[in-house]
Amino acid sequence: MNNYNLVTKSIIKELSLIVGKKNIYIDKKNLKSYGHDETENLNFPPEVLLKPLNTKEVAEVMNLAFLNNIPVTPIGARTGLSGGSLCVHGGIGLSMERFNKILKIDLDNLQIKVQPGVITQTLQEEVAKEGLYYAPDPASRGSCFIGGNIAENSGGPRAVKYGVTKDFVLNLEVVLPDGKIINTGADTLKNSTGYNLTQLMVGSEGTLGIVTQATLKLLPLPKYNKLILVPFSSALDACSAVASIFKSGVIPSALEFMDRKAVDFTIKYIYEAQLEMSNSTKALLLIEVDGNNPDYLMDEMEKILNVVEAHNCEENILFAEDEAQKEQLWFIRRRIGEAVKVNSIYKEEDTVVPRYKLPDLLSGVKKIGDKYGFESICYGHAGDGNLHVNIIKGNLSEIQWEEELPKAIREIFKLTVSLGGTISGEHGIGWVQKSYMDIAFNDVELKLMSNIKKVFDPKNIMNPSKIF
Repeated sequence: MNNYNLVTKSIIKELSLIVGKKNIYIDKKNLKSYGHDETENLNFPPEVLLKPLNTKEVAEVMNLAFLNNIPVTPIGARTGLSGGSLCVHGGIGLSMERFNKILKIDLDNLQIKVQPGVITQTLQEEVAKEGLYYAPDPASRGSCFIGGNIAENSGGPRAVKYGVTKDFVLNLEVVLPDGKIINTGADTLKNSTGYNLTQLMVGSEGTLGIVTQATLKLLPLPKYNKLILVPFSSALDACSAVASIFKSGVIPSALEFMDRKAVDFTIKYIYEAQLEMSNSTKALLLIEVDGNNPDYLMDEMEKILNVVEAHNCEENILFAEDEAQKEQLWFIRRRIGEAVKVNSIYKEEDTVVPRYKLPDLLSGVKKIGDKYGFESICYGHAGDGNLHVNIIKGNLSEIQWEEELPKAIREIFKLTVSLGGTISGEHGIGWVQKSYMDIAFNDVELKLMSNIKKVFDPKNIMNPSKIF
């Protein structure tokens, strides 16, 4: 257990010389505001909040913290769902929101240099103006930062075809816990030069260093897309159809699963969400294909329709006829998490299995819910086998919620791993899932990870008590 030092008045004075007095905050309102993300109702305020402007300032802050044994927690847009940006030991909260510049869009090499505080949707919209495409698009893309996406290796609906954040990161500028500055790779598509420090940083949840600049790969922007919403009277039939779609030779650009309760919650609690469904509908698949040839996309859609019909879909398939209808369907899908949170206290698990095992995972989750008496709302990126399990507190007592539910979650994760999956697909481990890491890894594997952490962060000041 580390014995961290408190942030004293003299330390605050030194920090103010680094970032400027107007960029340092010690008032309760700001500290509380930056002490939470979207993980349940947790709040861990830092002792002091900083908003640095450049890499030099971040390096000087880290060097000061290292010399004085003060914990530092990088804070992005606070949209995380695993508590990765919570200042659980107080210390310094380092907000990266002023690192909000797109530095260069390289049209010759289809790359972009960007600071970590750029909002993901902003980046996507700016490169789209040049006919280019950045595919990772988590549900919070309208507010989350690129830096947070890198820290958590975020995915989103289009990951099924294009890959997750790690597949787009070429090179990173990183400030290490002692204040040293490194570049992890090169601005090239291929790099077989030494250990892959870039990919080590991606998904490390801010525990090894602070990203201050990223070089990302871009793709040509697909000219067309087609979107359908397919209802099923059986959630297991919907899940079973997923693997069959890929076996038919089609790779959708998105393939999302939503159980009926997820959509009902969204329609009820999100004013703008509107969708008509038959009473028999128990689950839906939102399926998108994209490309540059509309005739080819129609052929792919016909293959998909043949598959879902063979898996007993209902007849009232909805074809999105224009951009407004497409946006409405995506709006519903992206707002499910928010709708669940409005309705009830909840816990969200981020399970992922090989997609052929998705029906087994869904069935097992529901059985575990019956055993422990909780209701679960399930949705997610079915094409990746990534199922978000939202456990609703509902009428559970505090004892059931605090003492029995962790046992149920452990059972869900053991089931997931037994099916060839793992305990987080895109949300990370952070603060709330670390006690379950032993399910996914053995002692040797955990020790290797812990030793990597020690090499980068020998004093354990960089976002401590996360993952392990």
